[in-house]
Amino acid sequence: MINQLSWKVGGQQGEGIESTGEIFAVALNRLGYYLYGYRHFSSRIKGGHTNNKIRVSTTQVRSISDDLDILVAFDQETIDLNYKELHSRGVIIADAKFNPQKPADAQGELYSVPFTEIATELGTSLMKNMVAIGATTAVLDLDIPVFEEVVREIFGRKGDQVVAKNMEAIQAGRDFMTEQLAGIRTMQLEKADGKKRMFMIGNDAIALGALAAGCRFMAAYPITPASEIMEYLIKKLPPLGGTVIQTEDEIAAATMAIGANYAGVRAITASAGPGLSLKMEAIGLAGMTETPIVVIDTQRGGPSTGLPTKQEQSDLMQMIYGTHGEIPKIVIAPSTVQEAFYDTAEALNLAEEYQCPVIVLSDLQLSLGKQTVEPLDFSKIEIRRGKLVTEDLPELENKGYFKRYEVTEDGISPRVIPGVKNGIHHVTGVEHDETGKPSESAANRIAQMDKRFRKIKNIRFNNPVHKNAPHEDADLLIVGFNSTRGTIEEAISRLTADGHKVNHAQIRLIHPFPSEEVLPLVQSAKKVMVVENNATGQLAKIIKMNVGHADKMFNLLKYDGNPFLPNEIYTKSKELF
Repeated sequence: MINQLSWKVGGQQGEGIESTGEIFAVALNRLGYYLYGYRHFSSRIKGGHTNNKIRVSTTQVRSISDDLDILVAFDQETIDLNYKELHSRGVIIADAKFNPQKPADAQGELYSVPFTEIATELGTSLMKNMVAIGATTAVLDLDIPVFEEVVREIFGRKGDQVVAKNMEAIQAGRDFMTEQLAGIRTMQLEKADGKKRMFMIGNDAIALGALAAGCRFMAAYPITPASEIMEYLIKKLPPLGGTVIQTEDEIAAATMAIGANYAGVRAITASAGPGLSLKMEAIGLAGMTETPIVVIDTQRGGPSTGLPTKQEQSDLMQMIYGTHGEIPKIVIAPSTVQEAFYDTAEALNLAEEYQCPVIVLSDLQLSLGKQTVEPLDFSKIEIRRGKLVTEDLPELENKGYFKRYEVTEDGISPRVIPGVKNGIHHVTGVEHDETGKPSESAANRIAQMDKRFRKIKNIRFNNPVHKNAPHEDADLLIVGFNSTRGTIEEAISRLTADGHKVNHAQIRLIHPFPSEEVLPLVQSAKKVMVVENNATGQLAKIIKMNVGHADKMFNLLKYDGNPFLPNEIYTKSKELF
């Protein structure tokens, strides 16, 4: 019996690899297992190698595993690219159609199963992925009825006969593989707890968080890996009276979201690195006009088109300093799917309370990695609109203009939406006085700049740093942001088992930087290792800028398009002791 399993399916894009992984994962999620999945895919619609690695466990997991138990291969390329992950007890289940060959240095056993032939005999070769799932059930000794509910949900609209044929394909695959195994062995999973949990990607959680917090408008242009946010809201917003507009470009998306927020509608826009570059001028406009806006950035490999379907965390500096000129800005970085839900909801509050752009920073692994999520608590979601004035105002002396940009002690001015009586004021992207009228006065410039930056000096954001710091004098502090959290946690558990004193800090509020929370952690550690998916150590530089202690900091960088594995962090950490 095993309590954890790593399973991967691979082949060419367009031949059902994603659906194979989805059916397998959803079925096990329904049994109560915890799952974590990561898809490797090419930046084209069809063709090119793709794989889906899924980790199954009886306890919570938040990272892909170092090794591999089962590799399901639809072509030889899948074997050649992935076999080195297999351990000595691993299994390759390959389609006999391509006469699979096991590399000389490959570990584990190769089983050739006629996926395509069996599926064709049953009516269509398209069912070869079902045959592959059936073969997997034989290795894991899983009951086939577990998959029927999932198959019916996917194919039920096509009729009972199609559902029956797909289940027949699963059974045929199981029967063939059972004969191949001849009772040799199985990787039987320990029984799960049977509890119902959500199984979702980070982008869905981001969209759901925005929805729960009252977002009723989204403007966006499709881009990997952010498009699922728009696709989710296209389905969910209209029944609630909301709207999604697919704009002609990213500039239009940002300015439409600004316009909606100015009119009093909670609105967001979402994109990835290249799109954020186009949005920067508009983000500057939102900062100058003090108009709330929430921008989602799902980081991917850059620069330019770069690696659009691969993992990277290289937009950090751009999100803080990308706009020309200086504006107040808030940048938050959730590290789990649950945090993506709650933090996106909170971003809408922060944008209105502080009347500035709020960027929710994600990365491809967090946005597209699918994982088990405990039930979300919607009672934790609150809507705070700050100094928004919706009731008619008293008439101003001499029928003057409303002081929309009034210089206040906390830097936050009263805000009105169009139509509020006696709330008329100017709105312009040039420097302006308290009523919004353009002004180039030096004294006014200083007053308005100081006012704008006072807003975020005392920002309230719960848990700006996720800390696991049981040691007052740690040998090592490991720091990360976004999706690296689960991988770091797993590496630390191994280091702790070795007797090392290791603390962990996952930065969730990137800007303004939470120096008061981070500094004591850095001071109490002999060494600090910052883990990030970029080539220049952007997070490490931000930490050094804000808390110092550069002499004790070390980088662990990865920028090949792949996420970190626990063993990579473990091995580098061991070198520092």
